[in-house]
This record gives sequence, structure tokens and C-alpha cells, in this order.
Amino acid sequence: MRLLPALLLATALLVGCGTDPQGGDTDPDQVDAVEVPELGACRVLTPDDVARASNATRTVPCSERHTAQTYAVGELPEELRDAAYDDEELGAFAYQTCSKRFQELLGADESLVMRTVVSWAWFRPSQEAWEDGARWYRCDIVGGGEESEEYVALPETAEGLLLGRPQDRWMVCAVGPSVDAGTKVPCSREHDWRAVTTIKVGDQDDEYPGDRVVEVTTRDFCSESVGAWLGYPVEYDFGFTWFHEAEWQAGNRRSVCWARTPD
Repeated sequence: MRLLPALLLATALLVGCGTDPQGGDTDPDQVDAVEVPELGACRVLTPDDVARASNATRTVPCSERHTAQTYAVGELPEELRDAAYDDEELGAFAYQTCSKRFQELLGADESLVMRTVVSWAWFRPSQEAWEDGARWYRCDIVGGGEESEEYVALPETAEGLLLGRPQDRWMVCAVGPSVDAGTKVPCSREHDWRAVTTIKVGDQDDEYPGDRVVEVTTRDFCSESVGAWLGYPVEYDFGFTWFHEAEWQAGNRRSVCWARTPD
């Protein structure tokens, strides 16, 4: 089951698409902006907006309905100032930076954030602003993941969203005959599968061990881990999602284990 974890989706979004290269409901003051974006700003973003390299969607008060909130901004490091607009090193930097701050924002560890329905996206300046010397980045938490057709509304602030025992509406489950053939839904909805644990399959400095090693290591661990999570029943079903070399190079080292359970 080779699904890309929702958390990693944003690292691959290097080019824009569609008729409006900077998203819907754009703010003229943000289009081609050279200055670093506003930290903490809220927006009503859609999956189509997130599928773009740059975003200039109007901000809204965080007390109103919103599906995204900016939680990290800054200038790209000096070594990336001469990088091409779509350089893969920018995606790797975004993964390291945005994912670390994402965990801090939610009050969760790496394993937990890979099992939540919320995810993050990152944006860079427009190409015109890039040519004018702009080198900022913006990390947004969004109310959905890679399979979301629309995003759910976020609370007024996403800070501490997963502290303590997270509510089921923020955790990821799946409906369907299997994890890979199923549809991801919040665990507060009726479901067949729940993401229950993760496995770290390598250290940060390790070379990619190959698809087969990652798959088998994940499968064997998840078989044991899910059995323990379910209380060691005589029979049980489990699933797992793992990644490939591109995600490894971006920085991911974890696969996700799923238990077949309506709970």
C-alpha cells in the first residue's frame, strides 16, 4: 500500500496550475509581494489553492470561518538564494522547516502528526517576485490532506490542536475494503480503518534502503504493532502505508500502520 502520507504532499508542490497562478479570491496587495507574509494570518484555502507554488488569497479574521492558518514564515537560507524557482532543494528545506514547526504548533510528535487529518502546505513568492529578489517561504496548516475534495474549518487558532488526547475529528481513518482502496475521513465519522501507529524505518543520515526493504520492514512491524494495539486477538486485519525514495530524500523516515476497526 504505497500511499503518500498527507504530511508529505506539500513537499512535492513545486509548480502552479490552473488559470490563476496564485489561487482564488486573490488580494492585489499580496500578488507578486516581495515582503515576508504575515504570521498567523487565516485564509479560506481550497485543495486547488494548495496545488500551487504561490498563493495570494485574501486573509480573513481568524474568528471567522477559515481552512488555513499561516504558522511559520521567514527568509530562505543564504545557500538557497541562487536556487532555481523549482529547485528540489527548496522542497527539502520546506519539509524540514514546516514539518518541525507543524509538530510544535499542534503539540504532537512526528508519529501523531502523520495520523491527523490536518496537514500543511508551503508557498514561495510568485515567479515575478522571485525575479525581483524575493526569497521568503510561508507554511500554512490546512484542514485536510491529499485526498480531500474540500477542507474543513479550523478552530480560531490551531495551536495545541493535538495536545493530550486528540479529538477524533482531527484524527485520520478510512472507509473501504482496504486502506489503499478506501477514502480517508476523520475518525469522528463512520469508518473501517484507523491509523494507529507509525514505524521509523531509518535514521536521518541513512541512504535509502530500497522499496522492498521499506515495504517488508513496515509490514512486519505493523503486523505486530496493530495486534498489540487491538489487544492480541486471534484474528485481525491490518494495513500499512509506506513511501518511496523521493519522500525519503525529502526527509520522511516513517510509515503508518492501520487497524481494521470501527472504533
